[in-house]
Amino acid sequence: MGGRCSKYTICWWQSNLKPTDLESSDLENGVKNDKDCIPGFSEYSLEQLKVATSGFSVDNIVSEHGEKAPNVVYRGKLDNDRFIAVKRFNKSAWPDSRQFLEEAKLVGQLRNDRLANLIGCCCDGNERLLVAEFMPNETLAKHLFHWDAQPMKWAMRLRVALYLAQALDYCSSKGRALYHDLNAYRVLFDQDGNPRLSCFGLMKNSRDGKSYSTNLAFTPPEYMRTGRVTPESVVYSFGTLLLDLLSGKHIPPSHALDLIRGKNFLMVMDSCLEGHFSNDDGIELVRLASRCLQYEARERPNPKSLVTALTSLQKETEVPSYTLMGISSGTASSAQSLILTPLGDACSRMDLTAIHEILEKVGYKDDEGIANELSFQMWTNQMQETLNSKKHGDTAFRAKDFSTAIDCYTQVSHQDPF
Repeated sequence: MGGRCSKYTICWWQSNLKPTDLESSDLENGVKNDKDCIPGFSEYSLEQLKVATSGFSVDNIVSEHGEKAPNVVYRGKLDNDRFIAVKRFNKSAWPDSRQFLEEAKLVGQLRNDRLANLIGCCCDGNERLLVAEFMPNETLAKHLFHWDAQPMKWAMRLRVALYLAQALDYCSSKGRALYHDLNAYRVLFDQDGNPRLSCFGLMKNSRDGKSYSTNLAFTPPEYMRTGRVTPESVVYSFGTLLLDLLSGKHIPPSHALDLIRGKNFLMVMDSCLEGHFSNDDGIELVRLASRCLQYEARERPNPKSLVTALTSLQKETEVPSYTLMGISSGTASSAQSLILTPLGDACSRMDLTAIHEILEKVGYKDDEGIANELSFQMWTNQMQETLNSKKHGDTAFRAKDFSTAIDCYTQVSHQDPF
């Protein structure tokens, strides 16, 4: 069976499948690129995505929906049990199917564990859909503005800022410096509580129905003049996210800057953080936000310098994100990426009949001759009892008397003949 395993010990392992080759998959900024668990970009049929989302059921909607948000995001599950996020665009969002497909393929080349990566799309008639990794632990907006149990900790807010800066730096290094409408709803948390940047905002010329123009108070000045998004505009939006992290509220940049210029930076800070951060760290992050929000685009920092500045501010770096977030570890949730052998799958389902059939098929053998391998000095009553229990278990297992077999093997595992 590929390895020596005790017959009463359940064993499974990851299949040694070769990962899909990606055109853009090298490491940046010391960030681990966990591409082995991410499938290559694929084109899905509309029928596949209908099945995955239970017919685009309202129960599977994970985004805001209604008249103000014509493009809806659904939770889905593929045949291989991988969970996905499916963004279904408004009929008029992408009239040119060729442009949509080309853009999706380009964004789909990106692979980084600071992104909720794009793994596919669907272009069927008038339908335009994107398929991305599913992030199960809500958005930054939820954790900052609508928290239930506890506010986000200072160390976690600093980590969010750094991870987002790393995501933007990675995208810039791959020629995707533009990000449309960067905000707290675009920041998602994975199964381990790590923040990731949604890939959906990387699509150029998409008409999401939620452009900067819908909220002028948060719009980069140059966008209001030209109507165009530039890399510097993205940094401005990053500055508004820093304000969100500092204040725990979505406050207009102009109001925050007035307070900062008046040296009232503590009035910007979230009252829930009082006593949990040093003034020096708070002032440093406020200054960084101010630099990002400069009126002149050329005076704003670039993503790489943001990464450098934020790295030096990190706290509790040895503490996992899920601990800082107060959520359960994602180890169990990430089991969907574990590829099991047939025996491992049967074991995980506790399907004793299937386990029996597999072992019989591959050639289940007793440990013949074990008694002859033991010296006379080791032959004790306890050893004899152990061998007898094991033989009874083997006999019961062959007869599909699983209850008796388990009892016998349990006795063996609790005995120490040596």
